[in-house]
Amino acid sequence: MDTEKKKILLVEDDPNFGIVLKDYLNMNDFDVVLAKNGMEGFEKFKKDNFDVCILDVMMPYKDGFTLAREIREKNENVPIIFLTAKTMKEDVLKGYKAGADDYLNKPFDSEVLLMKLKAILQRKASSSLADSKQFEFEIGNFHLNSKLRFLKYKEEEPIKLSPKENELLRLLALHENDLMPRELALTKIWRDDNYFTSRSMDVYIAKLRKYLKKDDLVEILNIHGEGFRLVVKAENEQ
Repeated sequence: MDTEKKKILLVEDDPNFGIVLKDYLNMNDFDVVLAKNGMEGFEKFKKDNFDVCILDVMMPYKDGFTLAREIREKNENVPIIFLTAKTMKEDVLKGYKAGADDYLNKPFDSEVLLMKLKAILQRKASSSLADSKQFEFEIGNFHLNSKLRFLKYKEEEPIKLSPKENELLRLLALHENDLMPRELALTKIWRDDNYFTSRSMDVYIAKLRKYLKKDDLVEILNIHGEGFRLVVKAENEQ
């Protein structure tokens, strides 16, 4: 994530809890705007750009579900986390239908909220990166042209990659020396994140490793439980 403070809209009708949560998030380097009900929350949302919205479900004038639907009409992509005292399955499902990205039942561990926020923002950043239009990459001594699906090592004849090999290597190259989340590749390339697509991706990772083993500077690392990392070392790091 970049160093700029992420802006959060916090909509909470309990004034004491709202202030405590706002102060906690401020202490953890978030810029927080607090609203005390759904109507005020929507007015503040329309006037600013937010990275995340945290909405209480039970509020006067306008509940969190209604507010989430209105926010979704204005912005399809801003992540939404619901805070609720309710644990009924119907309410959880209603929250996700209203556009929630995650859910926390009160009382909750503030560190859990912090981890959820960081995970959501990481996913959002990775997804935005994956949507970039870049199609040519230098990967050590390899050149990848993802538009033509060509992978070329030094002056050798280029290899024609399969569509999935190509998309996977492109995603790894976009995240060079950084984590490429497993779920990002599965949803972007396979359109589904399940056991079978996950095993399929492992097969393609093995194929890419075979292509890339010609270059000692390049390696695909498995980050257990999280994803993969395309490591490209400088010549003097060998």
